[in-house]
Amino acid sequence: MSHQALARKWRPHNFSEIIGQEHVTQSLINALIHNRLHHAYLFTGTRGVGKTTVARILAKAINCENLIDANPCGSCTSCLALAEGRLIDLIEVDAASKTKVEDTRDLLDNAQYAPNSSQYKVYLIDEVHMLSTHSFNALLKTLEEPPEHVKFLLATTDPQKIPATVLSRCLQFNLKRLTISQICQQMAYILTEERIDFESDALTLLANAADGSMRDGLSLLDQAIIYNAEITVEVVSLMLGSISDQPIKALLQHLADNNALELLNKIADISELSPDFSMIIQKIIYLLYRLVLIKSAPDILKNSEDKLLLEELSVLFSVEQLQLYYQIALLGQKDLMLAPQPQIGFEMIMLRMLAFNPQSVVQQTNIAPPIVTVSNPAIQQLSNPSSENIEQPVDKVQEKIENPVVNHNWLDMINTMNLKGFVRELANNCVLDQVNENQCQLLLDNKNAHISNERLELKLEKSLQDFYKRPLKLVIKLANLQINTPQVEYQQAAQQLQQEAVKEIDENKDIEALKLNFDARVLPDSIEPV
Repeated sequence: MSHQALARKWRPHNFSEIIGQEHVTQSLINALIHNRLHHAYLFTGTRGVGKTTVARILAKAINCENLIDANPCGSCTSCLALAEGRLIDLIEVDAASKTKVEDTRDLLDNAQYAPNSSQYKVYLIDEVHMLSTHSFNALLKTLEEPPEHVKFLLATTDPQKIPATVLSRCLQFNLKRLTISQICQQMAYILTEERIDFESDALTLLANAADGSMRDGLSLLDQAIIYNAEITVEVVSLMLGSISDQPIKALLQHLADNNALELLNKIADISELSPDFSMIIQKIIYLLYRLVLIKSAPDILKNSEDKLLLEELSVLFSVEQLQLYYQIALLGQKDLMLAPQPQIGFEMIMLRMLAFNPQSVVQQTNIAPPIVTVSNPAIQQLSNPSSENIEQPVDKVQEKIENPVVNHNWLDMINTMNLKGFVRELANNCVLDQVNENQCQLLLDNKNAHISNERLELKLEKSLQDFYKRPLKLVIKLANLQINTPQVEYQQAAQQLQQEAVKEIDENKDIEALKLNFDARVLPDSIEPV
């Protein structure tokens, strides 16, 4: 029954053991070495990052009789008394339970008296922001003119609630939230010392759940040890009610394919694990953020552990799509609380991403383009593909498409195969080179090489096999194309439509009258063809 929580057992006892707060510890060490101790220190930061721990180590170092590299020795009379909780000259107060002005006055009445056995009398006030206004006023008087033998060490999670008059009389140190890698390294060290088997990925899950707090991370680690003697991904996932990255990857792949049915089926599979959907949304948001990073600055994540996953997913999305999905997921989190069931809210968030997917608009434009009058016969053919071409027998289609110059027949094939998502995007950027009994060869422009990957090529190959009704092998070769792809033709048609719309606005007599009589002006970027 003498078990001690990991957060208490492995609490740092000197500055060198503190993780991730070097900007604070180095300043305190320099102050001790050069004997430039201030009379009041304020330590701020979120819960579990080490505010009280740093304050206690500083209190120990201030009165230590044999400092070792500015660290308390831990063996002198003062250090031993403090470690055992019997140092009279350390007055530690929890301000949350001592908020009244009478408590503060009683506390400070003895400040004028010399310390009992130490060099300094140290007041360590935790959660100092909880003091009342009158208590702060009582404290302020002592902070203004402190006795030489008194040091104040204040700690708080909410410095905004502390009066500016108090803040101005303290040296303020803000302790940072710990990174996932820092928490993981400390957990791995502790588990190694405790001789407990663990998986690195399981520690990453715990560190993510700790949200920058070492104390929270060690408390979760304690819970995982109680749940199972070995710390594995499966154990931690069950304990936290979370899921691994694999289902998240599958959700994003179905999103890239614009496949609502598979997306909903995957969510149904996930729901059988009774997950915390808010945590899933958080993981999706974080993954989208990292995908934007790797798309915008590829070298920034070159040493990341999940680099392969990020590279695999990054080719499926444009930066604009990732930014859109990030915003939808971020704003959609409230749906989980307002929806009848969290799963419904989560499904609506994912379906909203599909509904506003720019690729969906492109597909609709490709499948049902507007009826326009254009002089270029090739563009006219693209805008209004005839049913005669689509319904031709396979052998006649093959006879024509073996000539890459007759490019619009490749578009007829794309429409007939009903390609979607990034598979259609890949096909739209290719031209048909040749087809024989065993092989279909496409040409892809060198500048668009990035849009092709093995997964998309396999899907396009399967569609071609279904179209020709035989096991063709798809070969995509890179080349400097001199012929327009369907995608280029669409862009040219859209550009021509835009030019005609601008011309029509410029020649409109009513708009000309508005310009003359009301000094109106046309914003070219606001003109869109109907």
